[in-house]
Parts: sequence; C-alpha cells; structure tokens
Amino acid sequence: MKLVTKYIVDIGLLISFLLVTVTGIIKFKSFLAIFGVAINYSEIPIRVLSRIHDWAGIAMALLVLIHLILNWDWIVCTTRNLFGKKK
Repeated sequence: MKLVTKYIVDIGLLISFLLVTVTGIIKFKSFLAIFGVAINYSEIPIRVLSRIHDWAGIAMALLVLIHLILNWDWIVCTTRNLFGKKK
C-alpha cells in the first residue's frame, strides 16, 4: 500500500511540476523573448493560466511535504550513513 501511495504522490509531483513549469515559462515574457519565441498574449487567458500556475504550485508544495513524510526513514538513514562517524 505504501508503494502505491508513493507512486501516486510521485505522479502528482510530476504533473504539478510540469504545470508550474509550463505556465511559468508562458507567463515569463522576457524568458521567451531570449529564445526568440513570440507568443500573442492577447489570445492567452492569463487569468486562467495564473490560476493553474498558482494551484499547481500549492499542490506541488503539499505533495513535496507528503513525499518527505513518506520517505523520512530513508532520508534519516542515508544522512546518518553519509555524515555519521566513520569506523
């Protein structure tokens, strides 16, 4: 069950990451101009785009928190192995 939960959380992270990244790039006019990409912003519903960007960011933050909680034992164990006292 924990493996399925981790899988679902990771898929959610991937989807929210892609949404935040794509909407952020579209909203960042200067970034696109650097690469010579021209977008007609009058045809893009910026309010909808911003709402998707904001909610995907909130979802991503919550999913990162859940991801850290689900993997906390591994994080602690790995940290101890990397930075613990050497024998």
